[in-house]
Formats: sequence, structure tokens, C-alpha cells
Amino acid sequence: MKKLELKFLNNEGKTVTYSLENPIEPVDPAAVTSAMDEIITQDAFTSSGGNLVSKKSARIVERNVAEIELA
Repeated sequence: MKKLELKFLNNEGKTVTYSLENPIEPVDPAAVTSAMDEIITQDAFTSSGGNLVSKKSARIVERNVAEIELA
């Protein structure tokens, strides 16, 4: 399963991560930047360290799980 992780910095300078499952690919960097700017502008989310104040990064994360057959 793939996730889009949006990383922000809060008032305390700590990283806050929000994950969205099944992102549309290929990811449009301009759309991600615009969405992150809007989240900050609208104070859409908060964290234990205060409001989100800036963008840090965004990335696609994919997790692969392989079951092990036990003897």
C-alpha cells in the first residue's frame, strides 16, 4: 500500500506528519505544494506543539509485507 506523507513544522519547530492513503499517481508536486500551503493558511490542523507554520517535505511511502510460512 502506498501513502503520501505531508510533513510540516509546527510552532515548536517539531515535525508533524499527515498521511493520505492511495495517492493519485503520478503525484503532481505543484498540487501537493498548493494543498500544503492551503492547510497552513486555513489552520486546518493543529498539533500538540501548536499550529503548523511551514512545509518541510512530502514523499510517497510504500510498505511491502511478506508473510513467513512457519514450519
